[in-house]
Amino acid sequence: MQQQNDDMEVPLLNDSNSNRQKSQAQERDGFSHQQKDSEGSMESPNLEFEYGDTDSFTAELSELYGYTEEPEFSLNRDYFEEDFKNHVKGRRWMELSMEEQRAYVMRLLDALEVTDRDKRLKVTRAILYLAQGVFDECDTETDVLYWSRHNVFLLYDMGIFTALLELLSMEIDNNQACSSAVRKPAISLADSTELRVLLSIMYLMVETIRVEMEGDSPERKATREAFKTELGSPLYNGEPFALLLFTMVTKFCSMNAPHFPMKKVLLLLWKTILFTLGGFEELLEMKVRTRDHLNLPPLPEDSIKVVRNMRAASPPASAMELIEQQQQQKRGRRSRRSAFVDSLEGDSPYAKKQPLVKQDSLDTYNERDPFKNDDARDEEDDPEDVDSGIEGEVDPLDRDVIIQPPPPPPPLRPPTERVSFPKGLPWAPKVREKDIEHFLETSRNKFIGFTLGNDTDTLVGLPRPIHESVKTLKQHKYVSIAEVQIKREEELQQCPMTMGEEEVEETPAEILYLGMLPSLSQYVIALLKLLLAAAPTSKAKTDSINILADVLPEEMPITVLQSMKLGIDVNRHKEIIVKAISALLLLLLKHFKLNHIYQFEYVAQHLVFANCIPLILKFFNQNIMSYISAKNSICALDYPHCVVHEMPELTAESLEAGDSNQFCWRNLFSCINLLRILNKITKWKHSRTMMLVVFKSAPILKRALKVKQAMMQLYVLKLLKIQTKYLGRQWRKSNMKTMSAIYQKVRHRLNDDWAYGNDIDARPWDFQAEECALRESIEKFNARRYDKNQNSDFTPVDNCLQSVLGQRVDLPEDFHYSYEMWLEREVFSQPIQWEGLLQAQ
Repeated sequence: MQQQNDDMEVPLLNDSNSNRQKSQAQERDGFSHQQKDSEGSMESPNLEFEYGDTDSFTAELSELYGYTEEPEFSLNRDYFEEDFKNHVKGRRWMELSMEEQRAYVMRLLDALEVTDRDKRLKVTRAILYLAQGVFDECDTETDVLYWSRHNVFLLYDMGIFTALLELLSMEIDNNQACSSAVRKPAISLADSTELRVLLSIMYLMVETIRVEMEGDSPERKATREAFKTELGSPLYNGEPFALLLFTMVTKFCSMNAPHFPMKKVLLLLWKTILFTLGGFEELLEMKVRTRDHLNLPPLPEDSIKVVRNMRAASPPASAMELIEQQQQQKRGRRSRRSAFVDSLEGDSPYAKKQPLVKQDSLDTYNERDPFKNDDARDEEDDPEDVDSGIEGEVDPLDRDVIIQPPPPPPPLRPPTERVSFPKGLPWAPKVREKDIEHFLETSRNKFIGFTLGNDTDTLVGLPRPIHESVKTLKQHKYVSIAEVQIKREEELQQCPMTMGEEEVEETPAEILYLGMLPSLSQYVIALLKLLLAAAPTSKAKTDSINILADVLPEEMPITVLQSMKLGIDVNRHKEIIVKAISALLLLLLKHFKLNHIYQFEYVAQHLVFANCIPLILKFFNQNIMSYISAKNSICALDYPHCVVHEMPELTAESLEAGDSNQFCWRNLFSCINLLRILNKITKWKHSRTMMLVVFKSAPILKRALKVKQAMMQLYVLKLLKIQTKYLGRQWRKSNMKTMSAIYQKVRHRLNDDWAYGNDIDARPWDFQAEECALRESIEKFNARRYDKNQNSDFTPVDNCLQSVLGQRVDLPEDFHYSYEMWLEREVFSQPIQWEGLLQAQ
């Protein structure tokens, strides 16, 4: 564990010096800038964002290419046309029949066998041009996508993917290229040309075949299933294709191959896992089938649909608005009661300036500006933990009006807003078997004076209200697949002989886990290192990983416009890496959890040991609204727009404008993924929940509530809920609106005392034991299922001399040639000490 922590170092969040320097620099930007930023965050509209497996098809294709790669589009076209005109005279690709196209692709496949690297590169560029949709013959973006899809299915049918895989393996093992890249002081696009071309073709093939279109023929559907099975099966050197890409990631992070184009590798790895294992909808279907197979009740609701119907709450108020409100109160305070009457009549100016009475916002009156960290007080005196000084200025009458719910004024709310409220709570409550046992144990101790162990049926001697309580708890009892798997594993461990050998279904997730198992810790650490290097809060260090090898051009920009373009490209490059890693880790966690809970726990424990929790908190310790609304894209340079339309003249104004969307889909997707990962690795783990408390995550997470998107707010509130009982009574008192939002949006556990913290389940000294016990269970599971040598204790021993000597032994082919020499050397020429043998007996 210590070695892993040394490999993956993440700076702690409570570095007061760095926070103070950062806040002083931000304060120099000016008071007006802060005011504008806070107002913008408060007045931000609800984000019309629909969470899914991926962005739109064209957006996913465009993110494959960096803006510095744009000149290579024409290079691919030139190499294709040069070869095509030599073999097909006076015709275009679109004019060829299917048989003629197949014949030409077969000729390109044969040309890949040449040993000359330059000639081979020209052929692969011609294949890439086909996969890009022969855009020079197309008039619209739709035509480019149509021909790209047509050509990709053709290339796969002709066996191009297998040939590219062999070339990729050669490039990975190319020690000469690796050693020359290690010696170079600066690595650029030119160092990864062959790899980038190969990975681009493979990505286009995986992503295009993965996405199902309405008009797909039965042949294409069959091709999709065949490709999916091929990618997920151990066909490539005895392991799935994803393992080869994981090897590239670890090789890059160990500094042995700094020229690998990591963005393309990560995108291809993510889409390969998504294709072979399945997305969120496939996960839900598999979960339903698994529960049915285990004879468990069906799921109470569809989580995705519930979240999509939820409404975002207003974010907390900033310190600037609170100060303004305080100054207004000092200038002239009117009676709140008369002001309220006037506001109902509509003739009071006070009714127009009353931000503190808004009821559906979170903690409107107790939030300071998160970016003013140069407070003179110590960190322990954070306003999250003590009463705000601003609140002290409000008189008792004002405070009552603020805290208590308002009288129902139906005419003041528009009817559309009332319709959007769901009736009742959005989630069905859940109760675990363990919760019922704990409740009965407490009740029996109180009323009878002894317990009955795990018996949840016997209610003799308990009063009637306890009977009703148990009945209610059992009505909402939920048995998870994980609980069944854990119970089954305990039985297999206790009775290995009577239970027999477990039949393990060879699912794609099982095959992937088996391949990842020997080097899983290296894969996790490498992914987190890349995530740290791509995080916007990370500072550039000389010893950190250079993830910009496949975005920096050979010649650095010399004009301001070129520098701006490269700056946008670098930021976009980092965002895409964060997107790919966050989606990849979430998919692995969800699929392994469904396949077997201890596979999930093994990956999650490695993430925790590699400091994933502080890393994600570090990621969110920024102006999250700025990150969500970042405009790091140049629409004119995005594929397929750039290959069809004439390139407009880029100016500084057009680069700064970006796109017209109110948020960046990519960044919001990444934020939700990271929050979901944090939820998964901390849920029901008191030791990891305490890490959230120790790293002071509450103010960081509350800041993320400024993003008015229901799904993101839900996962933030879940993280706040699990640590509420550890934050103290004063924090809960000061953050009642957040507590209300948790009650409204997060699923209820009927026995969970999260809002009061009267009975904390685990003590600090139990946390180490909790992780050790979990690790012991994981090691036993891995040893039982995957380490066949561990079962040697139960293998029967053959003690019969005739049987042992009579066993057939396979000898090497050349044994009989040297048999006489072996007898002479090892038997006849060696003196036998009979006395020594007798003494040994």
